Amino acid sequence: MDTTTLQIDTGEQFRIIDITERVAEWLRGRGDGLCNLLAQHATAGLGLMETGSGSEHDAQEALRRLLPRDDDIYTHRHGSRGHGGDHVVPLLVSPSLTLPVVGGRPVLGTWQSIVFVDPNVDNPTRQVHASFVADGQPGGR
Repeated sequence: MDTTTLQIDTGEQFRIIDITERVAEWLRGRGDGLCNLLAQHATAGLGLMETGSGSEHDAQEALRRLLPRDDDIYTHRHGSRGHGGDHVVPLLVSPSLTLPVVGGRPVLGTWQSIVFVDPNVDNPTRQVHASFVADGQPGGR
């Protein structure tokens, strides 16, 4: 199994970041198998969605409506206003994602991109652990 850690700069605002090219670059030349991605944080997740068409904004607004930044509704109250809601995000946006890899490329639909979802404004740098398991068949790595 090959592994790496991708550093993601999220800054100090709610971000949905397209990491497709970074994952694809890391997978290049690895043959066929499976890629597992894990957001190593209690307040972030990974997903597949169309990017560049306004969908990121729509997703952020949907999560803001589901998890308002109102401290009065959360028991968990340290950090920035509404941080308790950030800790609920992994229940809605999975912290892990597994993708098939064919010919060293992640298999994605025409409009699918791999995104890192991070509403937590308290931590500007995040990590995604990536692992690749080759299929073990001739031609795999």
